Amino acid sequence: MGDINYRTIKQITNVLLFVEGVRDAAYNELVEIRTPDGTSLTGQVLDSRDGMAIVQSFGETRGMDLSSTSVRFLGTTAQLAVSTDMLGRIFDGVGRPRDGGQQIYSEEKLDINGGTINPYAREEPSEFIQTGISTIDGMNTLVRGQKLPIFSGSGLPHNRLAAQIARQAKLLNSSEEFSVVFGGIGINSEEANFFRKEFEDTGALERAVMFLNLSSDPSMERIILPRLALTTAEYLAYEQDMHVLVILSDMTNYAEALREVSAAREEVPGRRGYPGYMYTDFSTIYERAGKINGRKGSITQIPILTMPGDDITHPIPDLTGYITEGQIVMSRDLYRKDIYPPVDVLLSLSRLMNQGIGKGRTREDHRGVADQLYSAYANGKDLRSLTEIVGEEALSANDRKYLNFANMFEDKFVRQGYYEDRSIEDTLSLGWDLLSSLDVSEMKRVKDEYIKKYGRWKEAEKDEE
Repeated sequence: MGDINYRTIKQITNVLLFVEGVRDAAYNELVEIRTPDGTSLTGQVLDSRDGMAIVQSFGETRGMDLSSTSVRFLGTTAQLAVSTDMLGRIFDGVGRPRDGGQQIYSEEKLDINGGTINPYAREEPSEFIQTGISTIDGMNTLVRGQKLPIFSGSGLPHNRLAAQIARQAKLLNSSEEFSVVFGGIGINSEEANFFRKEFEDTGALERAVMFLNLSSDPSMERIILPRLALTTAEYLAYEQDMHVLVILSDMTNYAEALREVSAAREEVPGRRGYPGYMYTDFSTIYERAGKINGRKGSITQIPILTMPGDDITHPIPDLTGYITEGQIVMSRDLYRKDIYPPVDVLLSLSRLMNQGIGKGRTREDHRGVADQLYSAYANGKDLRSLTEIVGEEALSANDRKYLNFANMFEDKFVRQGYYEDRSIEDTLSLGWDLLSSLDVSEMKRVKDEYIKKYGRWKEAEKDEE
């Protein structure tokens, strides 16, 4: 088939070409599209049935016509040439250099769709990653090999938070650094320049690979880009024994591109017009994070998505939450209070937190302190809502302490500087300082032995209680 140029195109939509008279076209097979003006574009087979091949173009279809446009099937799937020379480089959404450097030439080429990891071969994530951010380290701990998305909203500083994590992330009591693979999916020039400048200024670009698809670039590149990024990460992790942190921003733009393709294929839409297979498609991206038995390297994934209308029940965050191991949720209310990072710890969750904390990993009192902080902050927020109805004067003395705790928690624990890198010891000590504003009798979720060892109450006060 590689020597045949098909001019049997029946229909061209904004993203798809329907080619008749094609036999044995393979799913995900690459094609070369030749336009009337001689321009060559790359495409991929999305579907093949009854002698009809549906081809997705990775470039604009504007200017194509049915009689003069030809399609040649190449007989291979999309592959990426991989090498350690990719570190420090910036590529576009289909893997071409975007930094003015040379194309990567390597004998080793990998299928960008990757291979599924046998669940039996997966190693359970258990190594604590210190991000230096209290709301994550103390309350929603990230562990190596985890996929922990950031649920954000339009205009919130999710990119700053991701850049701070990329700059500060490290293994506790280890000199091992993370290599970073960043995938910008449909982001604007300001966001692309922000990440590029951050990586350059901190020296992180030397150990980073960037793939950028701007909002002005073809939308179909957004389908390919995360797979290019993860193929690169798999090579660095499993072939070069590196620990890789993958940041994908913004998965909402990926989902929109997926919906665009689905609509062009005239498929029956699912929830809010998104394809019914979006859950399965997401899983082919998110499940490529993890650790494999016998391999030294690992892939930790932080996808970022902006929730349309700040709606956490929207299909994009909803389906993402089912596949990933928790979420970091950003709050517009905290952002309005000028608190950075505006992480809502009550809505956030790390399902693998218990595997990465405790004695020998962080500290023995970590779980108890986190539970006590959750309880006290939730109580304080409930009382904050109550005072809007009955007034603060109607509260008891103990209730006022919880109300004050909620304010201090947001101002001292949640709020921290963009370049402030707190150790886990600093985070837990800060937690004990805040808890000391409450009566020691209220400490129902922390063991007495930890209260005596780490608590900030005076011995006389403890005896009195």
